[in-house]
Amino acid sequence: MCLTLLMGISIIFLLLPCEPVLTLMIDPKLCEVWGPGLSASDIVMPARYFFIQAVDVSGTKLTLSPGEVFTVEISGTSGARVCRVWVNVLDRRDGSFIVRYKVYNSCVDFRIQITHQGEHVADSPYAVTGTVNGEECLCPVESMSTWLKQYGCPSSYSQIDSDLNKFTAVNFTSLRSGLIKRYDHPGSMSICNYVIKDSQIHRKCYGQHVGFKMFVDAILLSLARKVRLPDMEFFFNLGDWPLVKAEQGHRDPVFAWCGSDDTDDIVVPTYDLTEATLECMGRVTLDMLSVQGNTDVPWRDRAEKAFWRGRDSRRERLQLIEIARKHPHLFNASLTNFFFFRDQEADYGPKEKHISFFRFFDYKYVINIDGTVAAYRLPYLLAGGSLVLKQESKYYEFFYKSLEPWKHYVPFSQDLGDLVQRVSWAKQHDARAEAIAGEGRRFAQEHLLPQHVFCYHAVLLHEWSRRVESPVSVLEGMEPVPQPHSDCPCAREASRPHTEL
Repeated sequence: MCLTLLMGISIIFLLLPCEPVLTLMIDPKLCEVWGPGLSASDIVMPARYFFIQAVDVSGTKLTLSPGEVFTVEISGTSGARVCRVWVNVLDRRDGSFIVRYKVYNSCVDFRIQITHQGEHVADSPYAVTGTVNGEECLCPVESMSTWLKQYGCPSSYSQIDSDLNKFTAVNFTSLRSGLIKRYDHPGSMSICNYVIKDSQIHRKCYGQHVGFKMFVDAILLSLARKVRLPDMEFFFNLGDWPLVKAEQGHRDPVFAWCGSDDTDDIVVPTYDLTEATLECMGRVTLDMLSVQGNTDVPWRDRAEKAFWRGRDSRRERLQLIEIARKHPHLFNASLTNFFFFRDQEADYGPKEKHISFFRFFDYKYVINIDGTVAAYRLPYLLAGGSLVLKQESKYYEFFYKSLEPWKHYVPFSQDLGDLVQRVSWAKQHDARAEAIAGEGRRFAQEHLLPQHVFCYHAVLLHEWSRRVESPVSVLEGMEPVPQPHSDCPCAREASRPHTEL
C-alpha cells in the first residue's frame, strides 16, 4: 500500500501549536520523486499521482478527513513557455489524499510544492532533475527488463503464470491458419491478429464488430512510447465471452478481457479498466483514483442496505429485483435498462434513471452480480470502501484469483439463495463488515491502480514474447497502428538499435 511503502519518504512537519502534525509519504514510482538509477523520462503515465497521509499530534494516522488542509502546486518550463500541468487533489475521507496531475508537454525545472497554510510540508518543494515528458512523448526505454524494474513491476503474476504454463513454445507459422479458421465467424466472434515488430504495431482483424480494437491499440501504443516492445505475435478476442474451450484439445493462444473456469483464454485487464487508466484526468470521469476521492459519506453514515443498479443482462439480475421487493428494508436494487428481457419489463420495471456511480457508496453494502460475463465494475466497487457482496461465478478477471472471500469481500451463491442471509449478517456484524470493506479497498489500492494496469500488460507481453519461436514479421494485409504525432525532443531516440538486457 502506498501509504506505508518502505521506499517512501516519511517526515514529520510540526505546525503551529495545537494543530495536527502532518506526515507526507511519497512513493518514488508514482509521484516522480525518483530513486537511484531513475531519471524523469523513465516513468510516464497519462495521469501521475502520489499520496499524502495526515496524522495527529501523537503520530497516529487520522481516519477522518481533516478538510482541505493542503495546497499543491506543480510548475516547470517548456522552452520559453510555462509548463502546462493540471493538478487535482482528491480527499479519500480517511485522513489521506491522492494528488494526481497531468503533464501536457515536456517540462524541465519541474517542481512539486506541498504547503499547509503557506508553510511547506516535509521536504517540499521537490525538484525533479531532467525532463518530465508528457504521455504522448515517444521516449522509450531500450530494455524491457530494465523498464520493468524501474517501473516497480513485479517479476511475475500468478494469473499470468497459470495462463502461460501451457505454452512453452508457440509457432504461429503452423498455428495461424487454424486459429483464423476457428474464430473467424463474423456474426458471433471478433478477433485481431497483432504483430509487434521493431516496437511498431500492426494488426488484421476478423469479424463484423471490431471497434473494441481501439482499446488494445491504445494500451500497446502507450506502452511503446515508454519502453521498446519485444517482437511478438498474438491474437486478441474483442468480445466479452472467452473463446478457447478447455475441452476442445487446441492450445489456442488467444488474449481476452475475461476468463472462465471452462475456457483457456489468456486474461488481460478489461477494456474498461484499461481505458480508465489511459484516460485518467481525460474524457472519462470514473477511474480508480476518482472513485476514491468522490465517496464522501463515512461508513457510519452510509445507509444499511445493499445497493445495485444495472441492466437486465442475466436472469439472476431479475431474481435480485424479486428479492429486493420482498426485503425492501435490506435492498435498494433496480434495473436501468431492458434489452435481454424486454418482454418482462412490465414485471421487473419500471426502469430507474442512471445515477452517479459515486452515489453507490452512500450505502454500506454494494452488490457485484454477473452480467453477460464477469461484471467489470468490481475494481471500482472495491475501491469505494463499501462492503462488496460478490456472486460466486465461473467468470473472472485478471485479479480475481488474488481476492480472498471473507477477507476482501463477502460471497453469495450463484443462484442468490443466501443473499438475504449475507446482508442480514453484515447488518448484525457492523465492525466486521467495515473491516472487510477496508481490506477490499486496500486490495484495490495495492493491485488495481494505473501503475498496476500498465505493469500487468507489460509483464504479460514480456513473458509472451519469450514463448514465440516462429519468425515475427508483418503479414500481408496487416495495417499499421501509428503513434500520434509527437514533437518531444527525444522522439528521434526511438529508432536506436535495441539491446535487451
